[in-house]
Amino acid sequence: MTSSFEFPTSLPRPSDAERDRALKVLRDGVAMGRLSHDTFVRRMELALAARRSDELAALTADLPTESRFSRAVFGTVEAVSGFSARLRRAWQAERLPKLLLPHPAVGSSLGIGRDPASGLRLTHETVSRRHAELSRQGGMWILRDLGSTNGTTVNGRRVIGATVVREGDQVSFGQVGFRLAAH
Repeated sequence: MTSSFEFPTSLPRPSDAERDRALKVLRDGVAMGRLSHDTFVRRMELALAARRSDELAALTADLPTESRFSRAVFGTVEAVSGFSARLRRAWQAERLPKLLLPHPAVGSSLGIGRDPASGLRLTHETVSRRHAELSRQGGMWILRDLGSTNGTTVNGRRVIGATVVREGDQVSFGQVGFRLAAH
């Protein structure tokens, strides 16, 4: 006979760490093509709503888990890949021609484009007639894309509107690239 203070015990709720592990297995499964996007989304919702650890285990039972060795190998490959990408960018930066920033007293802005009236005329077919403008405002250099067809980038990121640039930044107008340098 049981007393009134004894209740049937239930399994504890899954910890945040258990949920995180299950979600990682699901993300890896979709990344490897073993789950469709819809299946991934549905299982992710179920993982977040799971009340027991066995429910989490059922969501990932059909997906392979990585061994310690494979995690170490993939982590090493990711680190080497990131390093080689940074090395490639640094190598290319030194090979880019320098674009000297105008002396602040010279004028308020420098037009960049194919237009003969541009302060920096670039005749490449990926450069728009009035591509961009470089100006000095409040002690900072501002690069503004003027609605160019092939875009303006700073350090690999596309400029939407205007952005602050500094000496050493890599800028591209269409496919024509430079490294900014001061006098």
